[in-house]
Amino acid sequence: MQLTEQTTVCQRVIGLISGTSVDGIDAALVEISGRELDLKIELLAGATYPYPTDLRERILAVCAGEAISMAELAEIDDAIALAFAQAAQNIQIGHQPANLIGSHGQTVYHRPPGVRGLGTGNLGLEKILPSTESPIPSTQSLGYTLQLGRGALIAYLTGITTVSNFRVADMAVGGHGAPLVSRVDAYLLSHSQERRCIQNIGGIGNVTYLPPQYENWLEKIRGWDTGPGNSLLDLAVQHLSAGTKTYDENGNWAASGTPCYPLVEQWLSQDYFHLPPPKSTGRELFGVTYLHQCLKDAQAYQLSPADILATLTELTVASIVHSYRTFLPEMPQRVLVCGGGGRNLYLKQRLQLLLAPVPVLTTDEVGLSADFKEAIAFAVLAYWRHLNIPGNLPAVTGAPREMLLGEIHQS
Repeated sequence: MQLTEQTTVCQRVIGLISGTSVDGIDAALVEISGRELDLKIELLAGATYPYPTDLRERILAVCAGEAISMAELAEIDDAIALAFAQAAQNIQIGHQPANLIGSHGQTVYHRPPGVRGLGTGNLGLEKILPSTESPIPSTQSLGYTLQLGRGALIAYLTGITTVSNFRVADMAVGGHGAPLVSRVDAYLLSHSQERRCIQNIGGIGNVTYLPPQYENWLEKIRGWDTGPGNSLLDLAVQHLSAGTKTYDENGNWAASGTPCYPLVEQWLSQDYFHLPPPKSTGRELFGVTYLHQCLKDAQAYQLSPADILATLTELTVASIVHSYRTFLPEMPQRVLVCGGGGRNLYLKQRLQLLLAPVPVLTTDEVGLSADFKEAIAFAVLAYWRHLNIPGNLPAVTGAPREMLLGEIHQS
């Protein structure tokens, strides 16, 4: 059954996403009802489906800036779509079939507005872009993002209408296209009396600040990418273990080391941490090149591998805390963590220590799966797209207005 603005009865929707860490595809099968303040979700099934090793390596290479041909890019795009379609099929096993998919796809490139990219100098775009009074005054301010795993192919392979390319509409009007989950956070996790921060720690960290629900509270919500989440940690683990490990389980390796605080202070002087929101980032900044510079900086301190991991973990935590203290209108009364970083016990303990006395919990503890919150969010964004409900928050992304997010591909 096709959703309409009047059809707000319970719908079964699949949310799919592979994050910056490229761990695999998070899939969530959810039942959704309501619209906004009355929005309700029930998680029927959630699972993570790892990429085949060779595909993951090819994705990581592209994310690291490796030059490839258009033919190779097309192959990767197809392979990702096939993997996403298979995840959508698998998550439905044993359940009534879904009638909608929201697929975020796999981000392989993200250029925030105002960041000059390579190859934009002589395309003559200034002749066709709007005037300086418009939201996008020049090629200097154009943002760009690319998520692979084309929605049209997922729709065809699954036989389910699929919404994809959620970020591009926000970026087309001058927004960052990130964070996009803040509106979902607002309707699922806000509180009538309590200030909350919803801190996602994926490959990149992002925060949504939720004031108590009172008059015009939606306009007072803030959000931005806080900086590295697990991206540098995972890259460091792979490097320090000579490829035998891909992540630090529970943060145990880092916990056996000692952070080098002078290094953390040095790294926190990086421009991104001091740039006011709205702002977004990705592996283009906090990736392989950044890690190599960190490792080079660490040589002067003769750190052990465990010390290096402890110091990089401290950077993630310190960047989150610094951004709260610098950019929030008020400190939160509660922090709810989600994403892979929530399973890093050492990282979570350090965050709790630096934010004390503010309690640091996970979204599980308020009834929303911490592991699959991002996948759930894109299921909701797809649901909203079919109801013609905007998905972005301009105060978060920097867009000049609310936008319908996502391109609809009929099955």
